[in-house]
Parts: sequence; C-alpha cells; structure tokens
Amino acid sequence: MLDLTLRQQRIFDFIEAEVHAGRPTPTLREIAQRFGFRAHRAAACHLAAIKKKGFIKWDKGKARSLRLIRESKAGHEPIVVRIPVFGTIPAGFGVEKKQESEGCLMVDVNTIGFKPTRTTFALKVTGDSMIGRQICGGDIVILEHGPKPLNNQIVAALIDRKSTLKTFLLKDGKPLLKAENPKYPDLIPSEDLMIQGVFRALIRKSKG
Repeated sequence: MLDLTLRQQRIFDFIEAEVHAGRPTPTLREIAQRFGFRAHRAAACHLAAIKKKGFIKWDKGKARSLRLIRESKAGHEPIVVRIPVFGTIPAGFGVEKKQESEGCLMVDVNTIGFKPTRTTFALKVTGDSMIGRQICGGDIVILEHGPKPLNNQIVAALIDRKSTLKTFLLKDGKPLLKAENPKYPDLIPSEDLMIQGVFRALIRKSKG
C-alpha cells in the first residue's frame, strides 16, 4: 500500500477520529466543510485517492457506507491543544465590536488537520452570509493571524472598523469581501481593510 500525502492523511485522520468517537462516517459535504473545500468534488477526489491506496472503501450508491480498512500510522492517541476564542464574528453585515477573549477551545489536532500555533484563534459565527461555503450561525471557525490571504480564501476582516467573516477576492487588483449568500452585498472598503485571520478549519457542534 502506498503512503498518504499530508492532505490525505489529515482527511483520513478526521474520518478515523469521527469513527472512533462513535459518530457516523462524514459525508463529502462534511469533509468539504472541515477542510474549507469550495466544492464537494475536491473532497471526492481526495477520498478516491485514499481508497486507491487501500485505507478506506465504500459501497457504491449507499449513503454513509464509507468504512476504514486500515488504521492510521498515527494511531488514535489524541493531541489536544488550547485555542483562544475571541468572541463572535458576524457572517452577515459587519458590526462594530471589540474582540475579547472568551476562554479557550480544546481541540484534537487530528480532527482539524493542522497543528495550531500561537497565532491561531477561534471565533463563533453569527448570521448566514457564508452558507454558500457551508458556514452557519453557531459554528466555530478557526483562523490564523498573520498570513496574507489568497484569492477566494475565507477571512475574518475589519472593514471600515466593522468586523465580518467573508470570502476575500481581488477584482481589478483591488480587494473586496464577498458574501456567500445572495441576500447580502459584497463589501468594498471605503477607508481601510484589515485582515484579522485566514480560515483554517470549521467546528460544528452536534445538535440534540
């Protein structure tokens, strides 16, 4: 069997962690949400590669039939880290709000697919302007402060002194923040735009 690439390993670790936590195997949509893929096809391509390497298999045409047939070399030992939570961020219209720490979020590195640094932080999402990227109110987004955003990355930003969560785009060389819900307009800074963090992972609490 061939070894997994780094991204494939992270996806496999996420699937493995869900299974060993007693939850159903994640769907393509859930994998896309977790790793910030814009389309489900990206998740499907990674799963096909992982299957080809002999780590997983599924029954064609059956929902949630994905199952593990090989254990991760990393095993099941959780690597738990603390990520500070700096309040909420609107996925809607921007609001003037000073971000203050509301404690810490305990996460297993294997489930989020990367190792947080001292510049990693989390925000609770309110609003529905990012539903096109499968980010809903009540979700927690994990971001990295410092990196320069690439085109089409999700960012937490301060635009004209108002904070918001949007997709970062460059149009004619000028930045704008795109809502992923047609109910909301794109935001073009009239004064300044400060990127507070670039999206790294999504955490959605189970309902019920």
